[in-house]
Amino acid sequence: MSFEEEFLIPLSALQHLLFCERQAALIHVERTWVDNALTIDGHHAHRRVDDIAPRRERRGDTVILRGLWLKSETLGLVGRADVVEAHRECGTSGQSGLPESAGVELEGLPGVWRFFPVEYKRGRPKQHRADEVQLCAQAMCIEEMKDTRIPVGALFYGKTKRRQEVEFDSDLRALVKHAVARMRHLLERGLTPPPVRDERCRSCSLVEVCMPKQPAGGAGYAGISTMIRAHLEEGGA
Repeated sequence: MSFEEEFLIPLSALQHLLFCERQAALIHVERTWVDNALTIDGHHAHRRVDDIAPRRERRGDTVILRGLWLKSETLGLVGRADVVEAHRECGTSGQSGLPESAGVELEGLPGVWRFFPVEYKRGRPKQHRADEVQLCAQAMCIEEMKDTRIPVGALFYGKTKRRQEVEFDSDLRALVKHAVARMRHLLERGLTPPPVRDERCRSCSLVEVCMPKQPAGGAGYAGISTMIRAHLEEGGA
């Protein structure tokens, strides 16, 4: 199945969904957005990445691509990657032990290259998998666009100033597909889940719009977490 342009889901919507279904719906169904100090800081962090020139830069056996537009007609996703690194393989495709289809050619450059997406985030690594899902979705878009295979990428957090590698295993890829299906369900039906008040509200810029009224200690991550738990109980199928 392939999706028309007007039915493509922004990659960022998956991160919003895994953080909070209501936030995702307010932003992507109701088209509501409010900045706070945290979101502004995040915008600045991404702008610093975007403002670094050139958009394509070579450093030895690594080519750095910035602001790369991504699209998956199969998943129905569209968006932009902060940074995608391309690492040149030693020897010919397949000699590293990875599938031959994983290596691709880059225009104007000799050799075979493998892609490594890097997403920049403010703050620190999180307990939930929202950032990992967004990064994996980027990788899945690149795989479809370039007919390749990407086994790993990285999240760079502003507070730690370190990369955290993320393996794109079958469980994470399945979670991406579940999140896409859930987000599409909300969009197609124009649904906004009811408010839930918990620790996430402290950092949410939409808290005044959302107006969570449920007492603390309520349902928590009821929506997406129920889906994730069901997925894990089924063995990741």
